[in-house]
Amino acid sequence: MWYGPHRENVIKYTLDPVWKPFTVPLISLCDGDIEKQIKVVCYDYDNDGGHDFIGDFQTSVAKMCESQDMCPVEFECINPKKQKKKRSYKNSGIIIVKSCKVTRDCSFLDYILGGCQLMFTVGIDFTASNGNPRDPTSLHYINPMGTNEYLSAIWAVGQIIQDYDTDKMFPALGFGAQLPPDWKVSHEFAINFNPTNPFCLGVDGIAQAYSTCLPHIRFYGPTNFSPIINHVARFAAQATQQESAAQYFILLIITDGVISDMDETRHAVVQASKLPMSIIIVGVGNADFAAMEFLDADTRMLRSYTGEEAVRDIVQFVPFREFRSAPKETLAKAVLAELPQQVVQYFKLQNLSPIRSEPA
Repeated sequence: MWYGPHRENVIKYTLDPVWKPFTVPLISLCDGDIEKQIKVVCYDYDNDGGHDFIGDFQTSVAKMCESQDMCPVEFECINPKKQKKKRSYKNSGIIIVKSCKVTRDCSFLDYILGGCQLMFTVGIDFTASNGNPRDPTSLHYINPMGTNEYLSAIWAVGQIIQDYDTDKMFPALGFGAQLPPDWKVSHEFAINFNPTNPFCLGVDGIAQAYSTCLPHIRFYGPTNFSPIINHVARFAAQATQQESAAQYFILLIITDGVISDMDETRHAVVQASKLPMSIIIVGVGNADFAAMEFLDADTRMLRSYTGEEAVRDIVQFVPFREFRSAPKETLAKAVLAELPQQVVQYFKLQNLSPIRSEPA
C-alpha cells in the first residue's frame, strides 16, 4: 500500500515543468529508510479538478542522492495503460533529479550531547540607582535569608546553565561602579577584583564573589551595557573559527533600570547577532524597562543606529517582579525560553554540526 506524504506545487502552462528545490522530512517520506521504495506520480493539472494521470516511477532516496555533484539522475515516467496499448510506447516523459541530499536537522539536545559547551558570563549592575547596599530598601541589600533579587536571578539561571559547562568556571563582571584605589568608574570589572582571572567556580562562586565585593565598591553610573556586551563578544568572535558546534556564549545581565548608552548597545547587539552568543537580561526592581523590551526584538528585528539589521534575535528580557512569588524554576524557564532555538539557529546558519553525532 502506498501513502501520499508529499505533494509538490503545480507548474502551469508548460510541457517542461521545473520544480523549485524543496525539503521533505525523511521520516514522512520513507520512514527514515533511504533504501525504501517510494513512488513518484505525475499528473496533468486541470482547473476543474479532473487531473489526468501522466505516469509514475519508483525509486528511493538513496538512488536520488546519486544526483549529487551535478550529475543528474533520470527516471522514465510510465503510464501502464498506455504501455499496454502501444508497442512503440517508451514513456510519458523523463523526470530529471538534478540534486538530492540528506541533511540532519539537529536539535538543541543534539548539540549539547554532541559536546557543545555553553560559556556563561554574568554582568551585574552596580549603579547608584540601586540604592546603598546597607539600606534594606536597596536592591543589593542581602536580607537575613541571605538573598536579594540579584542573587535570586543568578541562582535561577546559573544553576541550569552550569550543567552545560564541564569546568563550571564562569566570568562574573560588574558595571557602573567606582573601584579602589583610584575610584574610577568601570563598566566591565571582575567582581573578584582579579582582571586576569575573573572566573568563579560555579554559581556559588559567583554569589560569594558578589557578596564579598559589595562593601569595597562605590555605586555610581551611568548604566552602560555596550562595554560588557563587547567584552563577551570578543571571546565569541574567536569561537567563529570553530569547525563544529563547540562553544556558545551566554551573557546574563542583571540590571535595575534604563540604559544610558542605548545607541552603542543596539550596535553591540546587532554585531553580536553574527556570533555564537545570546544575551539574557533580567530586570530587577520596579523601574520602566521599555528599553529592555525594545532590545528583545520578538516582533521585529533590531537595528543598529547605522541602520544595519540584526542577523537574528539574540536578546531575551524577563522582569523579575513578575516572578517574585513564583518558584525559582518558573523564573529559570522564562529566562531560558528562547535560548535553545537561538543556539540551534546560529549553528544552522553557520552549517556547523555537533562535535560528536552520538553522546560519549
